[in-house]
Amino acid sequence: MNSAESQSRAWRRFRRSRSAWIGAAMVGVFVFCALAADVVSPYAPNGADARAKELLAPPSAEHWLGTDLDQYDVFSRVLHGSRLSLLAGVVSVAIAIVLGGPAGAVAGYFGGRTDALIMRMIDVMLTFPGILVAMLVVISLGPSWIAVMIAVGFINIPIFCRQVRATVITVRNLEYVEAARAVGASTPYILTRAILPSLISPIVVLGTLGLGTAILEVAGLSFLGIAGEMDAAEWGSMLSQARKDLRTSIWPALAPGVAISLTVVGFNLLGDGLRDALDPHLEGK
Repeated sequence: MNSAESQSRAWRRFRRSRSAWIGAAMVGVFVFCALAADVVSPYAPNGADARAKELLAPPSAEHWLGTDLDQYDVFSRVLHGSRLSLLAGVVSVAIAIVLGGPAGAVAGYFGGRTDALIMRMIDVMLTFPGILVAMLVVISLGPSWIAVMIAVGFINIPIFCRQVRATVITVRNLEYVEAARAVGASTPYILTRAILPSLISPIVVLGTLGLGTAILEVAGLSFLGIAGEMDAAEWGSMLSQARKDLRTSIWPALAPGVAISLTVVGFNLLGDGLRDALDPHLEGK
């Protein structure tokens, strides 16, 4: 089966997946909010001109999701919060792929002591709770959004390293890889030209699934107050501020909480759809 036919069948399987389309639509809505927040939101996320007349006001025609403790419009802050939350998730996953992918490829291709050394380092990373490691990284680098992205990317390195290693072990002894070795191809050439195409599908699927987890982890760190500016328009920070007055008004907490949940569900549904579409075992079914 050639590559074009394989891609065509994968697209047909994805197109038939209702859950995948629902996930793509949910993700698309939040991506649109992130890109068009300045145009769509009725108010600025911060600033004196964005203050409402009443703090913790209930939803109304003027403020669709009410106002928070600082008299800011909750709906506008949720829209702008999607920008920072999605950016943090994408950067974190990119860091995990860039660091974990090559390590897993080297471990799986060379095997032996190289594999043992790299995987023992991964095992050591997995012995500590991820949130604890992330907090230590943020504290050591200093509270900031960049530090949070690095921390979340760091704790997700083992996931991508293991996946890439398993894929490389599967394909390193296939005929076309052996043929590349037989004609004297160098190791970098084999890894990048012969093996890398086989890694794209699992990395895309795992990266999509990992985006939801990364966004949740970023929100958790910002909720704990170690992500930098607590008044930033970011879903975790909004939840942290809103928890103080839950008895008075639930809207400042409910809106970012629902946004986090829907984003995570959307990426999970989209990732599941991509996995079903790109799974080579489903070819011909």
